[in-house]
Amino acid sequence: MPRSKQMPAIFPFTAIVGQERMKRALILNAVDTRIGGVLIRGERGTAKSTAARALAALLPRVKIVQDCRFGCDPNKPATWCTECKERGGASKHLPVAERTTPFINLPVSATEDRVVGTLDIEKAIQKGERHFEPGVLASANRGLLYIDEVNLLDDHVVDILLDSAAMGVNTVEREGISFAHPARFILVGTMNPEEGDLRPQLLDRFALSVDIVGIREARERVTIMERNLSYEKDAEAFRKIWIPKEEELSERIAKARELVDQVTHTSRDLLSIAALTASLNVDGHRADLVILKAARAEAAFEGRTKINDHDIALAAELALPHRIKRTPFQQAELTTEQLQERIEQLAGQSMPNDQEGEETEKQDGKGEEKKS
Repeated sequence: MPRSKQMPAIFPFTAIVGQERMKRALILNAVDTRIGGVLIRGERGTAKSTAARALAALLPRVKIVQDCRFGCDPNKPATWCTECKERGGASKHLPVAERTTPFINLPVSATEDRVVGTLDIEKAIQKGERHFEPGVLASANRGLLYIDEVNLLDDHVVDILLDSAAMGVNTVEREGISFAHPARFILVGTMNPEEGDLRPQLLDRFALSVDIVGIREARERVTIMERNLSYEKDAEAFRKIWIPKEEELSERIAKARELVDQVTHTSRDLLSIAALTASLNVDGHRADLVILKAARAEAAFEGRTKINDHDIALAAELALPHRIKRTPFQQAELTTEQLQERIEQLAGQSMPNDQEGEETEKQDGKGEEKKS
């Protein structure tokens, strides 16, 4: 369900005109935060920050451990913070509460301590008490962490954020004392390329990337103006019109979150992904894993438990733009249709028939699942 009415009316996600790739990248990360975030690159005034804030507003309410400062998931004791593990003890049962999805805006001036939090060493030495002051990562757990002008943020801080987005945990250690808490969030970075780019090493660590420009079609530009004027005139009334669509999307995301760990893939799917990235000379192996995770999220969002070539193509369309080395003579982007055609060609050339139906049941370290 969208967040409570006490909050200021936020422009509805479903009312954003066009920018389908951007919206899809955000939704897939909402379905599975393990994908690793999205970088949105584009000129000013293309709804980058509006989309991020709007997504957080429509996300389903989440169950948390009551009174936990980090919003730990009561159903996943293995991921609990140090405090919840101590409170839960051997029983691993703690009272449950609910909250809306937090939207955390990280300032460009943020320091490492502000991001990861701090341990009070003085209290630990003098009184033998462990005192941890939470940072931005604690506030963002199970929410959306938004970084505007991420290219202007200190590289070391970006590294920390990307590490946490990938690992799902934040561990702070000082003088032999440590504190850990879950830090699984939807990481959304936006930037204007005209103001400088990210270093290639950091660019690659964003799972998905979308390059967006202003819409050129006149009718759609008129729709944008009309919707913005209606929103400025009466934000609450405008939002009420879109509530049915917001609730429908929120419910789809909630169902997809429950389904995503049941989505399977075949050996043929893995070979298709590997052959695609190899044929495009993509460095490293991060892209292959990102495409698989995003394809599984896409299948779950569509209500399916098996991925197909179209899911892989849609995922590749978002995972490859910032990883493909282009010459001046290459076209700017491959479309979903072109990627799907290439996947089918490569799979047809290299996949033995006797492996096509073999399903891989290992899913992100969860081990084997029961076969039907």
